[in-house]
Amino acid sequence: MGRTSRTSPDGAPSDWNGQRRREAVMTASCERHGGLLGSPPILIVLEDTIMRTTSVALAAVAVALLPGLSGAAELTVYTALEADLLPVYAKSFNAQHPDIKINWVRDSTGVITAKLLAEKDNPVADVVLGTAATSLLLLKSEGMLETYTPAGLDKLDPRFVDDDKPPYWVGSDAWSSALCVNKVEMQKRGLEMPTSWADLTKPEYKGLIVMPNPASSGTGFLDVSAWLQMMGDEKGWAYMDALDKNIATYVHSGSKPCTMAASGEYPIGISFEYRAAKLEADGAPIAAVIPSEGIGWEMEASAIIAGTPNEEAAKALIDWAVSDDAMKIYAENFAILANPAFEKPIAGLPTDIRDKLIKNDFEWAANERAEILDKWQARFGAKSEPKG
Repeated sequence: MGRTSRTSPDGAPSDWNGQRRREAVMTASCERHGGLLGSPPILIVLEDTIMRTTSVALAAVAVALLPGLSGAAELTVYTALEADLLPVYAKSFNAQHPDIKINWVRDSTGVITAKLLAEKDNPVADVVLGTAATSLLLLKSEGMLETYTPAGLDKLDPRFVDDDKPPYWVGSDAWSSALCVNKVEMQKRGLEMPTSWADLTKPEYKGLIVMPNPASSGTGFLDVSAWLQMMGDEKGWAYMDALDKNIATYVHSGSKPCTMAASGEYPIGISFEYRAAKLEADGAPIAAVIPSEGIGWEMEASAIIAGTPNEEAAKALIDWAVSDDAMKIYAENFAILANPAFEKPIAGLPTDIRDKLIKNDFEWAANERAEILDKWQARFGAKSEPKG
């Protein structure tokens, strides 16, 4: 597969997919990350690009670490990982590989997946790190991934590894559905805390719930996929019709409903367990509620893009992603890991959260994704917030 040049003569990242871009570059003071990590300043690049044939604006954040490193190999890494985790992961990786510079391009799962597909014939990314397994299954079906057996693969739960040998992708941890419920706002309104998916359809919650748009957010898609798998097609769509009556808006981020609940903007956010536990630990007046019927879940998975000219550096990053060092970091934020030996309880989450996970058919979800999203958009898309 042919590859376009990744840099201009002055070393700046090349245009995405041949489109003109606008860049706003600023050097952050590292008050958010550098003070904690002792890392050098972070270069943040905001890019707007047009994807496919639609006028979809993409706001992506590229964090270039270790600036000025002479002779360093460079990796362009597309990711849907939470932005506040990227410097932590990069510091750990660069402790082992100081000669490899990572240029992050970060956005929500749906946007990253669409961008990769749009760039299929002229790929820009070297690696996809921490993106939904269902998205990587789709990329695999398009012939866009390279096989690789990372060091330590035998330590992983087989559910976190692609079925092919050698595998096209590997998982690192799992994130799952959770409700972020503002306890103060619920008390003000005299409302009971919801404990189930069914509770969210009660008329007293009308206009009080926000959730992610599944076309933009991997968290949103895992919810929709889970409801259809748990309830069946007819009852699943009927449930979403009933839920929609109580939805105030659909947003384009999996974590945003939780932050909106934490601020009191809306009392209930359908989000995921990491963000709920993190905000509660930071002092927000929210509780993480795990619905009693069971919860959808997804893997944060990683893969090498076929044809990368930086194959050895890409392999080093995949090796790190499933290493013991990486698992120790994941365990600080995620209750479910690819290597269960490193799992530990997370404050604010039930210790039996593994038992709440549905039996998730990732192949089915990947194969049905386009049809599900088309149907969802036709029914509920009018309530989505504007993009950008």
